[in-house]
Parts: sequence; C-alpha cells; structure tokens
Amino acid sequence: MLQVCLNGVRSRSESRWIPVTPAELAAEAVRAVRAGAEDVHLHPKGADGLDSLEPHVVGAAVSAVRAVLPERVRVGVTTGAWAVPDPGRRVELIRSWTVLPDHASVNWHEEGAEAVAGVLLQRGVGIEAGIWSGTDGARRFRTWPLAHRVLRVLAEVTDSGPGTAAATATALIRELGEGLPVAVLLHGEDGGAWPVLRAAAGLGLDTRIGLEDVLVLPDGSAAEGNAKLVRAARKILDEHRTRGL
Repeated sequence: MLQVCLNGVRSRSESRWIPVTPAELAAEAVRAVRAGAEDVHLHPKGADGLDSLEPHVVGAAVSAVRAVLPERVRVGVTTGAWAVPDPGRRVELIRSWTVLPDHASVNWHEEGAEAVAGVLLQRGVGIEAGIWSGTDGARRFRTWPLAHRVLRVLAEVTDSGPGTAAATATALIRELGEGLPVAVLLHGEDGGAWPVLRAAAGLGLDTRIGLEDVLVLPDGSAAEGNAKLVRAARKILDEHRTRGL
C-alpha cells in the first residue's frame, strides 16, 4: 500500500506546493490518488497555518478531502503533540471531533500516547502507531496491552542521511521485533525518504511519500506537488515488484 502524506508540519515558506486550506488539501489528494496513492494522511491547519486538532479545523479538512475521493480511499490525520502539547487537552479535542477521520497517527514516544490512542479506539478511529527511530517508542508500544488493535504501525526513520537511513530502517524493523499482529508502513524523511522507500519496497512493506516527508524527486529536482512524488514512488515500487516476479 502506498500512502500519500500531503503536507505535514511544513509551510509554504519551504515549498509553494504545500497545501494548507481544505480546498488545497482536497485538490492535492485527488491528484495524488490519480497518480497511484491508495491512502491519504494530512495535517489540518488553522487560520495561522499551524497544525490544529480543533474540531472545526479537522472537520473542514477531512470533509473536503473525503468529498472528492473514492470511498475506498481512507483519510487520516495527525495527533502530534506539537499541535497540542498537553495530552489531556489532546484527548478532549479528539473527543469533541464532529467529523471523524478513518485513522489518526499517534506518536508513541510522546507523553500521553496511550490515552490519545484510547480515545481514538473509543470513537472508532483507526490508529497508526508512530514509532520513530532513536526513541523508546518501539518498547512502549510493544508493552501496550491494546497494541493488537491498531490499524498499522507507522515506522518512521528520522535519520535523514542518504547513506545511512536504509540501515537505520532495518534496525528499526528489527527493534519492532517479529510477530507484530498488524501491518507495518515504513517511511523516511528528507534525504532519507527515497532510500527508505526503496528499503520498504525490498522488504515488501507498506510505505508512503509526499511533501510532508520530502520536497524533491529521486533525481534531486524540486517536486511540484504530491502527485509528482507519488508517480516517482509508484515507479520504484512497480520496478521492485517486477523484479520479484
């Protein structure tokens, strides 16, 4: 499965192609799905351009994107602590959402991850358990009694070195251990994004690409939108699949 991550915490100061408003997110999502994305992850943003978990902001973004996509394409959001540092407040906001995404990412190294995941389960929202390399997220997740109930593990390689990220990815998968009861989506960021995507392809794991993770194509040229990144990723995945036949 190839997921597109439309914007992340980035702003237009980093790339003019970053979608911010609900309408922009919807347009980018359509183009990305037409290019080959099968799932959508996005960061709803308030009027100040910053990530928000406020119900009206989340509802507007999710509704706009869902309205233009086929029903089979699931739409997910972030619950990152950078948006709302206090875990109790994060739980309150999620409990007040009036439009529910299909899934939401929960970073397991963040304070309150278990409580945030718990309220998502109560509300019927799938959980992407974000396990970042270089943190204690893997250990904490594996000891959580409800780990088997998440939608997938989002294995995030924070090593952005082009020459080292793939090895860090392998180490992270090893740290997660064998016998995980859920699917794993492996991805990298910035200079490590394309090496880790290739590593995920080689391991037969789900992966993702988008302007949240990287702003350039494999050849180093600027990515003019998420669809360009998705097409490049799909080409790499198809080549791996063909070689494996």
